[in-house]
Parts: sequence; C-alpha cells; structure tokens
Amino acid sequence: MSDVIALGQPTVGEAELAAIAEVFASGWLAGSGPTSRRFEERFAATVGTRHALATSNCGSALHLALLTLGVKPGDEVIVGDYTFPATGHSVMWTGARPVFTDVRPDTWTVDPAAVEAAITPRTVGIVAVDVFGQPADYDELRVIADRHGLFLVEDAACSAGAAYKGRPAGSLADIATFSFHGRKGITAGEGGAYVTDREDLSSHARKLLSYGVESALNRAELSHLAIPAFTDLGYNYRLSDVAAAIMISQLDRLPDLLATKRAIAARYGELLKGHELITLPYEAPDREHPWQSYVVTLDARVDRGAVAMELRQRGVQCTFGTYASHLQPLYGQADRCPVSADLFVRHLAIPMHANLTEAQVETVAATLVDVVGSFAAR
Repeated sequence: MSDVIALGQPTVGEAELAAIAEVFASGWLAGSGPTSRRFEERFAATVGTRHALATSNCGSALHLALLTLGVKPGDEVIVGDYTFPATGHSVMWTGARPVFTDVRPDTWTVDPAAVEAAITPRTVGIVAVDVFGQPADYDELRVIADRHGLFLVEDAACSAGAAYKGRPAGSLADIATFSFHGRKGITAGEGGAYVTDREDLSSHARKLLSYGVESALNRAELSHLAIPAFTDLGYNYRLSDVAAAIMISQLDRLPDLLATKRAIAARYGELLKGHELITLPYEAPDREHPWQSYVVTLDARVDRGAVAMELRQRGVQCTFGTYASHLQPLYGQADRCPVSADLFVRHLAIPMHANLTEAQVETVAATLVDVVGSFAAR
C-alpha cells in the first residue's frame, strides 16, 4: 500500500550520499579508519564524555562494556526488565547471569527499589535501560551502586539527544552504549557506540573492538613497521567508515530531528488526551525525552492484537512496545516483574519519526481512537 503510514523511517538524503562519496574517494572504507575517528570525536562531544568508540551495533557495545568492567562467569548483573533482549543477551555472552528487575509504572525505566532488593553477594553491576529513550533514575541508581560497590551502565540504545536533569544521555553512568539501528533517532541502518569518561576502560575496549590489537589506522601512523601480537581475545566489533560517514551527517541533523519529534509527540498528546481506554506516555519533568518511539498503553479490556491488525489494515503501521525480558524462555527466570509483564501485553507503538506530516499524525490519532472505540464496544 503506497499510502501506509510507516511506524519508523530514517531521515536521510543528499548530505548522507555526499558523505559516503567522500569515503569512497578516500579509499578507506573499513572500520576504525579516519572517518570513524572523526565521528567518535563528534559523538563524544555530543554526549558529553571524554571517549567514544564506534561499534557494529549496541549489542556489541554492551558486550564490550561488560567485558571491560570485568564481568565473568558466575557473576550477576541487574538489568531493567522492560527492554529488547540484547541487554540480557550481552550479560549472558560474558557467562554471567542477568537478574531482571521490575520497572516504574510511569517512566517504564528500572525501579531503584527493585534494584536494591535484587542485590546479592554475586551482584557486580547494574544495567539501566533508557526505555524508548527516556533516561532512568541515575542519581538514585548511582547512590545504590556506590553503596554496594557496583558498576553502573546506561543502555542508551534509544536515547541520543535525551537528557536527565540537564545532563545528556551517555554521560550518566560509568559506560553508556547507543544504537544506530534503522528505527533509532539517528541511524546508519546499523551501528552503535560505547562512551565513557574513563581512559582505562576506553583503551581496553578499543583493543577488544578489533580482535585484540591496535587498529590498522593507529599502526599506519607509527614511524616503524608494527607487527601486532595477539594477547587478548578480541572481536570484530568495528563500525565501517561508510556507516561512520552517515552518522556524522546524522549528528548534523540531530537538533532538527529532536525538535520535530517533540512537536509530533505534543500533537499526539493533544489529539489523544482524555480517551478513557488510551493512556499517554509520561515524560518526567526532570528529563528530555527524544521520542524514539511513541507508545500508548491500552486499557486491559481492549484486545491489543485485534486493534493492531485493524490499524494495519487501515494503513497505520504499529507494533508492541518492547519485551518483558524475564518472560523469555532463554533466561529461565522464575521471579516475576509484574509491572513490566503488564506493560508487555498492553503497550502499542504507533508511527513516530521526523518525516511524519501533520495530516499523517492526525490520521494516526483519529484511526487509533476509532479502532479502540469500536473494539471496546463489542
């Protein structure tokens, strides 16, 4: 259907094509090259950290974060439950056990009280998730982490451009990780970033990023022929310079993209407010939400699956929110996270991207109200 309103859509064009052409002309297309270095410098400045590494995706950045923080088999890492399973997977990749903890019913980010209750002698750290881009309660989480000698990681997959008490997402924990997947606020189709203020963590991560040795670019800048020795088990987690070029252009667009999506979120709020069967997403007053997704909560009496199928039939793309991770069979976690489990079955994501027109926003809202009302009346 040509008139389908897309759930998510990247904003790319001539600027990105020109950036790619420059990389092609340079002859360096591989990862960790000069364009990646320029992007890392720009991204670190954007998120307010001293160091940034461009990675193949957010999952690889999370894996590097946990490895450089020393997570090992037998450890436990507390993870906010309401998240895409890449967060829990990254813990399992180290041989440690993710311990999923429940979330706040308003912001959907991890509940600090649940974190405190989940700490055991095996706990080594906390991974907080900025759900749909809204930052978690980092001041409270930092107090808990410091009191128990734990690390704190920010899974900022969705939160480029967000802020918490005036501080940018990415600067709120020991390490933060970002995603540049196609549905994220800024995107190269795929990609990610690892950011930190700590030189020791950054240096270790940069080595693990590229099979455990210095990058070819660093070796090429030496005054002698460097033959690297492999002393660490590293990975191929580099972002190509082609993708890095796209990301530099996306950083140029970021302020406008954020302003547009905030205006769209405000308009949705105006059009959907007051509906007894639809609860709007909440933005905490001390945070700036980047609106990577716009997710409403349907009343428990409404058949979400039926609503979603009817919306799609009418040309409005939609999907569920994200996962109550503890319910996934892979993890085998018996403890319940009731708030997260409830959100998992009631959340509905509707179109949110910077290319939406005013008419499309109005159509989405009107169609949602009509469909929800019709199903509730049955």
